[in-house]
Amino acid sequence: MKTLLLVEDNLDIRDLLREYLTEHGYAVRVASNGLQGLQEARQSAPELVLLDIMMPQMDGLEFLRAFRAEFSTPVIVLTARDAELDKVLGLELGADDYVTKPFSMAELLARVRAQLRRGSAEPASQVQRAGPLELDAQARTVRVRGEHADLTRTEFDLLQVLVRAPGRVFTRLELLEAVQEEALGSERTIDVHIRNLRTKLEERPAQPQLIQTVFGVGYRLQGE
Repeated sequence: MKTLLLVEDNLDIRDLLREYLTEHGYAVRVASNGLQGLQEARQSAPELVLLDIMMPQMDGLEFLRAFRAEFSTPVIVLTARDAELDKVLGLELGADDYVTKPFSMAELLARVRAQLRRGSAEPASQVQRAGPLELDAQARTVRVRGEHADLTRTEFDLLQVLVRAPGRVFTRLELLEAVQEEALGSERTIDVHIRNLRTKLEERPAQPQLIQTVFGVGYRLQGE
């Protein structure tokens, strides 16, 4: 049974989500703010976190910043309908996906299953190299110019798609489908993840040499 951590200050929403996800076979731990969420994460080591943004004491963005310093566990952010800034900041801080309130339970369940499925379907032991990058698919580690790069799950999966086909141009939709399995998110989220990857992998992120933009189309990895 997979363990989920739900960090949500609204009691009604928290109880509703816990009941629904429990009925679908998950063990659900809960916290009402970011501080409690960090404590619960350290105790229960969840396989996935569902994270609200607007909370007392420590909000979701503060939680995410602290959480990413300790865990690579996938995080799905729960945001308000018009909170575009929260979505972008959440992704920049290392969230893997987001769901906009109000959302359907079926949509949320699909997102949860997609994130967990990506983690359980590990490829065979294989080290892939492209230019200064070395990606170990089984260990899920990346080295660039000999140095370890600390990536989130989504960043790793996105980079792996690019590393498997250096020089090929991928559209944003292709990348979204490849890393989420269901095209449920926004293509704009790919731009944020690419920006995060450049920050971690490029010598000069503002002048990227590894992950190149093909304007009007998408992205490609320069593997030479």
